Amino acid sequence: MTMKEKCEIMRSKSAMDNFQKGYNCAQAIVLAFADMIPIEEELLLRMASSFGGGMGRLREVCGAMSGMFMVVGALYGYDDSKESKIKAEHYARIQELAGRFEEKNGSIVCRELLGLNIKHDSSVPKERTQEYYKKRPCPQLVADAAKILEDYIHKNPPKGCESTVRNGQKTVK
Repeated sequence: MTMKEKCEIMRSKSAMDNFQKGYNCAQAIVLAFADMIPIEEELLLRMASSFGGGMGRLREVCGAMSGMFMVVGALYGYDDSKESKIKAEHYARIQELAGRFEEKNGSIVCRELLGLNIKHDSSVPKERTQEYYKKRPCPQLVADAAKILEDYIHKNPPKGCESTVRNGQKTVK
């Protein structure tokens, strides 16, 4: 097994574990990549908290996608509103990643991935039980998103965003 494959498995497993600990899909992804982002984990988790259940249980764009896009924005995003070429490159990157996820899973829309026929769901999340996890594809969806993102990062290393974790402390070079 190559180092790249080991990393993909680790991030995928981490994302699945995060979801099964009770984090929403977006949080599960950002937490799996938190070591690469120079933002405190607590803030990352709060930023991603609105995107679970397809954006606040509206069952729109899958939270795993939102989490992936948040990580991509942190690693490759732009901050100059007048740089239309850079914006276009970034949006193309987002569309490429969304396309990879959709190709594997058939959609990027939460309700479609879950096989629901409702547009907006109750704001109250379901209790996380063994039965809940048996019915939901979410752990596999976050694993898929993590693998797709890890593969993209491996093939397209972000500029100026090398990071390491030593003794639980994040350092960004």
